[in-house]
Amino acid sequence: MAIHYNLAKVYAISDDDEDFVRQIITLFVEEVPGDVKQMKEGIKDKDYAKAYGFAHKTKPTLDLLGMDAAKEEILQIEQWTRDQGKKKEIKEVYKSLKSRIDAALDEVKKDFNM
Repeated sequence: MAIHYNLAKVYAISDDDEDFVRQIITLFVEEVPGDVKQMKEGIKDKDYAKAYGFAHKTKPTLDLLGMDAAKEEILQIEQWTRDQGKKKEIKEVYKSLKSRIDAALDEVKKDFNM
């Protein structure tokens, strides 16, 4: 049983279509790590538009995978970009987000033999 993600929404919107589920999982594994890295660069460089863009892009995937805590952290990063906050204000939120995503990635790869 998955601990760091939940596929209930994916199964619900796909009518239990295993191919669709695998497409969503593949998208998560292939796209999200790069997007998270770009988000980190945006935060580091205080490039608010870049950080926002990649946070916003990642949010629907986290929502689909039932990663509610990670989604909340994405919302905090989006708000930080709108407020044009200081790096120290968002550093711990990003670290927590990255940790959650890494744990889910490891689990998904194991569960789907990727």
